Formats: sequence, structure tokens, C-alpha cells
Amino acid sequence: MDSNALASTRPYLIRALYEWCTDNAFTPFIAVHADESVRVPNEYIKDGEIVLNISFDATSALKLGNDYIEFKGRFGGVARDILIPVNRVLAIYARENGQGMAFPLVQNLDEDAEEPTTSSGGISSTVVADHGDAGPAPRPPPGSRPTLTRVK
Repeated sequence: MDSNALASTRPYLIRALYEWCTDNAFTPFIAVHADESVRVPNEYIKDGEIVLNISFDATSALKLGNDYIEFKGRFGGVARDILIPVNRVLAIYARENGQGMAFPLVQNLDEDAEEPTTSSGGISSTVVADHGDAGPAPRPPPGSRPTLTRVK
């Protein structure tokens, strides 16, 4: 089979890491490149990105599909429908320890990334209270952007 005809591994890896987070009682967060193709509350987008809590407690009707991630989430107490093309997910990680995986940004929605980057901790050094709402996760303090380490 031609490698161009293969399905992207990104949605499968997202689902696997979501399951790993929930099996270990961690809170799965996704970082999303917020452009015109995503449906999220614009008032929570910072620097073209939004970080969302996608835990069972924070979402309703969560669907981790091959093309889109869909769910209903509460932002400031207001329920919103969220739709994210899988190609716009930049990372999925556990809030509690930062372990997860980052993906390169795909410029063209019809193509996918070549290879993900894995992390062994270090995505987020800030631990915060979870209010059970799918609203944006807190961002690290300025100058301390999350970092990912490639593990082979």
C-alpha cells in the first residue's frame, strides 16, 4: 500500500493517550492551534492557541474521531459545542505530570504530520485546581513555555 494512502496516526495516538490518562486517573488536556477551522469560544484563545480539558467530567458527548474531536463543554458556566479538526491538535498530555505527546502543526488540513514528538514530563510545570469545566486550561507563566523532550 502506498504511504500516501495510509490513514494518519494522529487520531489513534490521541485516543490512546486519552485512554492512558483516564486509566491512570489523570486529566487529559489538549493544546489546539485555533484558526478558522476550529469551533471554540474565541474569547479563550491566547496567541492563536487554546488548551482544553477533555476529561470525562469536563465534557459531554465526547467523540474522538479520525477527522474531528467533538464535545460539549462549559465555559464560564455556559455550554458550548466544540469542534476541532484532529490536524489542529498540537499536543495531548496529562495535567498532573505533563506526560503526553506533541504533534507538528499541519499547514494544509488535507495533509498530516510525519512524526509526533513524545514527552516524558515537562509539558506543564504548573499544577492548578480543576474546576471540572472544559474551559481553557491555565497557561504557564510568561517565559516558561512548555517544552517537550523527544524520547526514542
